[in-house]
Amino acid sequence: MLGLDFLVLSFSYRWGARRAWLADVRADQRLRLLVAGQLLDPRGGAEAGRLPGELATVAVADAKRVGVVNFAVPLGLAALAAMVVAAVALLRTSVPLGLLILLGTPPLLLVVHFLGVPLQRRSGPEQERAARASGVAADLVDGVRVLKGLGVVPAAVARYRRASRDALGATLGATRVQAGYQGAVLAANGLFLALVALVGGRLAADGRISVGGLVAAVGLAQFLVTPLQMLGWVNARVAQARASAARIAALLATGPAIGDGDPGTPPVPARPGLAVHDLHHGTLRGIDLDVAAGETVGVVAADPADAAALVACVAREVDPDRGTVTVEGQPLAAHPPRVARTAVVVAAHGSALFSGTLRANVAAAARNGSVVPAMAAAQADQVPEVLPGGVDTVLTEQGRSLSGGQRQRVALARALAADAPVLVLHDPTTAIDAVTEVRIAEGLAAVRAGRTTLLLATSPALLGVADRVVLLVDGRVAATGTHAALLDTDAAYRAVVTG
Repeated sequence: MLGLDFLVLSFSYRWGARRAWLADVRADQRLRLLVAGQLLDPRGGAEAGRLPGELATVAVADAKRVGVVNFAVPLGLAALAAMVVAAVALLRTSVPLGLLILLGTPPLLLVVHFLGVPLQRRSGPEQERAARASGVAADLVDGVRVLKGLGVVPAAVARYRRASRDALGATLGATRVQAGYQGAVLAANGLFLALVALVGGRLAADGRISVGGLVAAVGLAQFLVTPLQMLGWVNARVAQARASAARIAALLATGPAIGDGDPGTPPVPARPGLAVHDLHHGTLRGIDLDVAAGETVGVVAADPADAAALVACVAREVDPDRGTVTVEGQPLAAHPPRVARTAVVVAAHGSALFSGTLRANVAAAARNGSVVPAMAAAQADQVPEVLPGGVDTVLTEQGRSLSGGQRQRVALARALAADAPVLVLHDPTTAIDAVTEVRIAEGLAAVRAGRTTLLLATSPALLGVADRVVLLVDGRVAATGTHAALLDTDAAYRAVVTG
């Protein structure tokens, strides 16, 4: 019978633990997919104001903490079942002892719950600051070359040190609270069990229960240690999970940055024009800009924030506060995001490369399958010459195995290979030497001949191949003309381009 008892116990625990663990990892996986789906939503919005490292922490650490609840709750139910069985056994041994267990357990659980409130309160800030430190670290690693070039590495290190110390302080504070919580729960359990033993001893001394009954009562009281500790552990996991669940819920509740558009909107023609009318967003104060079909127009912004705001609107990353962006007279917002971004391809400054071969990075965007013209125009065909595997060299994450200039050339080649009806380039050559930049300007003019192109840059080489250039000052159009004419006649333009 004892062997059969242990066999049933072993099977029950293993079967229950496996099912609970499976529920844990499935919930974790589902939450990660929900967070990833929110972040990959083409309408955007969830990433606003959050660093990549912070988002990764929500998708990994917070999702795991919430998933663990599915493992903890069955253990808590098992602990409660064990306490009920112990209480029934004690009732059969002694009604006072059984009532003590039945009536004393709810207040004890209430005390345990209130002891876990500070842990829940500390858990949220701990995760927030840890996520912030992770985000700052990822941000600094991503821009380490730029930081070295600007000579601001000490300031960047100091910034990360502050974030790291904040995260450490929050973690230590939460750990102290958790340690105090565990000690308090252990003390509460010990006092409760001591009370059970004391009452049982008095009953035995009075002859109301036998010595055997007292031994059984004390044994059951000692048995209750494990269920009570388990309930304390479950309560701690639930407290931490509630803080993480609030962070996940806040992310999932973030509304989209742009609308859905109408799938029934007529398709964009092969050679459309691009127009911006009375555009207000960020630092922009009502700009008007017309790019005729097949025209190449340069935009020079005295304030880089103006260029960034214009790129965000044209890329359909945000809906402008006021004004419209139209493609061949049709509002860009009328198209679904995927359609709009296929018609108007925006190569943002600092575009990331993907893990894989150099050839695959460019070919992934190619419409006609050939990457040779685009590679040649962007001078990216020179990059494989210094790589061990040529165009089949496998790049590391975000192309960090390449220099800044090499990454920009490959990213530009990828944008040109897309052969988009409208192409928007934002500072595509800031890390490239002047000689190569001139060649890229010539190649760009040849490849995009007869195609609508918008260049947001301050490079004289690129602006020289534009049909005309628009100068933005204080969020408004200040001057329009050819690059050569503006250099001769506009001091503000000359200061931005040559300064």
